[in-house]
Amino acid sequence: MTFSLGIVGAGQFSGQFATLFHAHPGVGDVYVTDLLPERAERLVAAQGLAGTFPSYEAMLESKDVDAVAIFTQRWTHGPLVLQGLNAGKHVYSAVPMAITEEEIAAVIDAVKATGLTYMMGETSQYNPATVHARNRIAEGAFGRVFYAEGDYVHDMDLGFYDAYRYSGGETWKATASYPPLLYPTHSVGGVLGAWGTHAVSVSAIGVRDERGDGVFDKKISQFDNDFSNATALFEVAGGGSFRTNEFRRVGYPSHIRESRFRFFGTEASMEQLATVALWQDKNGVEDISELLEPKPTMAPDDPSLQHIAPELRAAFTSGSAPVHDRSRLPRVFDRLHNGHEGSHHFLVDDFVTAVNTRTLPSVNAWVAARYTLPGIMAHASALRDGARLEIPDFGDAPEA
Repeated sequence: MTFSLGIVGAGQFSGQFATLFHAHPGVGDVYVTDLLPERAERLVAAQGLAGTFPSYEAMLESKDVDAVAIFTQRWTHGPLVLQGLNAGKHVYSAVPMAITEEEIAAVIDAVKATGLTYMMGETSQYNPATVHARNRIAEGAFGRVFYAEGDYVHDMDLGFYDAYRYSGGETWKATASYPPLLYPTHSVGGVLGAWGTHAVSVSAIGVRDERGDGVFDKKISQFDNDFSNATALFEVAGGGSFRTNEFRRVGYPSHIRESRFRFFGTEASMEQLATVALWQDKNGVEDISELLEPKPTMAPDDPSLQHIAPELRAAFTSGSAPVHDRSRLPRVFDRLHNGHEGSHHFLVDDFVTAVNTRTLPSVNAWVAARYTLPGIMAHASALRDGARLEIPDFGDAPEA
């Protein structure tokens, strides 16, 4: 069984996923649309895809497309997902799910009403540290987990200026000021994807930017935002807490590792830094760095990456780590590029499998809400000088 797919947005990120979707045996024809038609045409020509559509609306009207994969600007996802579901298409969406509680609620309602597949492609779901922590929590090795930390530490100087110029055009500074806490899923999802709980309240602090280059400048920002760094402390259901950092001005080698995690339990703990990861219990310390280290599948100077800033290329070339179980993946993926610490192969396979078997994917609408809404409420808290706010919850996904 196969289905046809429409790629929405032909930017730096989508091309990597177009390759994987096109190669997956569960996917048939792959089409592309972009606001800049020449980008869609280049992607189709480069990868031998089925063709282009002049607009998203035209793609949704076509009976030749069964599902769409959205790789557009991060604040546009909610409305585009709703359009896709309401047009009868299954939807894969890059992160975040949406930027308001109302948009998230509308997506969940649409999934309920249509019975279609929705998945958010959160890379931290398959971050090696998250995978290992999830496995060890399931075994009971931590004892009772009571605290965790998740960081997304990616300095603007390390590739983001180029990325925003590429996607934003002449007015790129207006969108480069996107609030860090409204892009929370790499840090929040990495924690909750292992712990199996959800956040119920938050207090957050934002740090106002002082670079003075027009980025994170309220007078220019489309989002009226001047926070470049932010920290949030969350309370979780069942007792316990976790802290996340979303940093865009930070002296840290994000090209080596941009997401990192720590978990603390009553019997053991696990800590990850840029180049080392440790498992610790009451008897001693074990270096687990190799277990969590993906091996590159593509050289950073590969011609296919020439349009991507050198500082961002590691995110597109990482292979699988030893902790990853690749047995479920199609064998054609064994010789294809991976990315974001080995997550891309698993995310594509999750969505394709969910559509073809009509089962819930790993990061379904209810999970995506729990990964996204905490950041939305954290940003609201930071705007109120750290006021503690409750986080609405849409519950667990309904049983099939």
